[in-house]
Amino acid sequence: MPERSYHHGRLRTVLLDEAQRVLREKGVDGLSLRDLAREAGVSHAAPRWHFPDRRALLDALAEAGFDRLATEARAVLDRSEDDSEARLHAVASGYLEFALRDAALLDLMFTTRKSEPSPGLIEASDRLFGTTREIIEAAQRDGTLPKGDPERLQMLFVAMLHGIAAFATSGRIAEATAKDLLRDVVAIFSGS
Repeated sequence: MPERSYHHGRLRTVLLDEAQRVLREKGVDGLSLRDLAREAGVSHAAPRWHFPDRRALLDALAEAGFDRLATEARAVLDRSEDDSEARLHAVASGYLEFALRDAALLDLMFTTRKSEPSPGLIEASDRLFGTTREIIEAAQRDGTLPKGDPERLQMLFVAMLHGIAAFATSGRIAEATAKDLLRDVVAIFSGS
């Protein structure tokens, strides 16, 4: 096994990067704090300074996923384009790209849990949903989307995106079909 080193203070980042790689290759069941420690070249107890248990690691991974999606959605909102339909399509496309690249992470992000989510996880998911709501509200203001409860419209939009992404990542539909369906969703939402 090649020796891996990390800079003092970067262990959390190293562990999360390795956990994302394992998640992509083996899924949630393949994640082990002990294995991550071995890959990072640290004692099996070292990860516990950052992740007291496996659930904390999974929360941190889900939080990172929500952060990435929120950042991508914010970039769409912050573009100077005034075309709400283009913004909706860009957000939809970004969601699908994320799902295709990190299907196991997306599943983890939306897994039902019996315990309370961590404050960081709540904040990260709120950031994503707040940003998508801003995009919906902007589209309502310019008449691209109908008036009404923006949160309800946002949930419907995200649910449709998530469903299409789930079909694509499970192999039930081809990527090209998923992209066509996203265009249909945006067209239906914007009435074009």
